[in-house]
Amino acid sequence: MDTQNYLQDLKEIKELMNKSTLFISLSGLSGILAGIYALIGAAVVYYLIENHEGYYITLESKTFKLIVLTAMVVLLASLVTAYVMTVNKATKAGEKMWNSASKRLLINFLIPLITGGIFALLLLRNGSYGLVAPVTLIFYGLACVNASKYTLRDVRYLGITEIILGLLAVEFSGYGLYFWVLGFGVCHIVYGSLMHFKYDRK
Repeated sequence: MDTQNYLQDLKEIKELMNKSTLFISLSGLSGILAGIYALIGAAVVYYLIENHEGYYITLESKTFKLIVLTAMVVLLASLVTAYVMTVNKATKAGEKMWNSASKRLLINFLIPLITGGIFALLLLRNGSYGLVAPVTLIFYGLACVNASKYTLRDVRYLGITEIILGLLAVEFSGYGLYFWVLGFGVCHIVYGSLMHFKYDRK
């Protein structure tokens, strides 16, 4: 009996330590919606590219500005959805949205992500359009891997998948949009679905 009580106490201590060091209120449904937003955005970008007048899309062209606007709308919609649904899940679980774990998660996620965003903008400025999709996938993957230390480890596998897709997109240049669809669209939907059925429905 004493041994069972001792093991139970250890289990409870471990759970308390995990709650204090890991942010576990990420919403699987927000991942699914982010993937859907990405697929819609990719369809819009594909339409814009196919209907662009002229051979090259320059930084000054209307098509490029619409592509950037589409990407910003997708990013904003994904961030707002993730925030709202994560706050809702945290509230239901009795967990604070902003604590030491969530702050560490955000910082470690944003460092690679912002670095990749700046890198992508520099590539655009120098006309290296073909590397933008691979770079965004790779740095987003690195951001997920880096942040996975402070949340559910499933995020790590999403990050590794994104990195692999980014590297493949470099090798198969010219198919960046398709790899972008796979990485930000399909992978998010699959990952979000797994997270939802694994954690959210409990």
